[in-house]
Amino acid sequence: MSTSYPTPYDTDHTAPVTLDRREGPFGEVVLRRHGALLQIIANGCFLMDTSDGRSERLLVDAALDALDGRREPHVLIGGLGVGFSLAHAAANPRWGRITVVEREPAIIGWHREGPLAELSRSTLADPRTEIVEADLVSYVRESADTFDALCLDIDNGPDWTVTEGNDNLYSPVGLAACHARLTPGGVLAVWSAQPSANFEGTLRNAGFQSVRTKEIPVVRGVPDVVHLAVRAA
Repeated sequence: MSTSYPTPYDTDHTAPVTLDRREGPFGEVVLRRHGALLQIIANGCFLMDTSDGRSERLLVDAALDALDGRREPHVLIGGLGVGFSLAHAAANPRWGRITVVEREPAIIGWHREGPLAELSRSTLADPRTEIVEADLVSYVRESADTFDALCLDIDNGPDWTVTEGNDNLYSPVGLAACHARLTPGGVLAVWSAQPSANFEGTLRNAGFQSVRTKEIPVVRGVPDVVHLAVRAA
């Protein structure tokens, strides 16, 4: 996710402090502190910070609400980020297994033993939680595992990707792979920095039902959204 929300720290004009900088399989990844916030930068592009978890909470809750009441559903969270989605899922006893797919080993390391551990130590210790180091686009295409819900928070969404290859996830081929990873009646939830009528059409063409979009309130500008779609039971 490459969107942040205004916070009281937006008026902090002190320079960010770099905590760690690593060269990963997909380029440079940087963790820095700016005032009270922790920020993740990839290849010079701001990805996310710890200022607000509204998007992540809605992504997880909307997927659960769209399910058919099954007990202890297994959720796949695409992207660990700063850990908001994982923490929110782990805080809800209704979820069964929680699998997080993250392609950057640096981000996983920061959560396990670095500055982000203070946010995610308890959730990583939750026996329901599994972290998989893999590229999500490849994972959904090649894995044989199935899930009751896919909560995908990758890049800026279907119409505005900044990382090469991420647009494949939102293509007909990528959505067909997502469809195959879902159990009958399972839910696909996709975060996006802006609404996309075209993406809704692509979801329907990929065989999904009950396609709809939920807006995430923002202080100014175009609202973030969560696209929801259901695999037929």
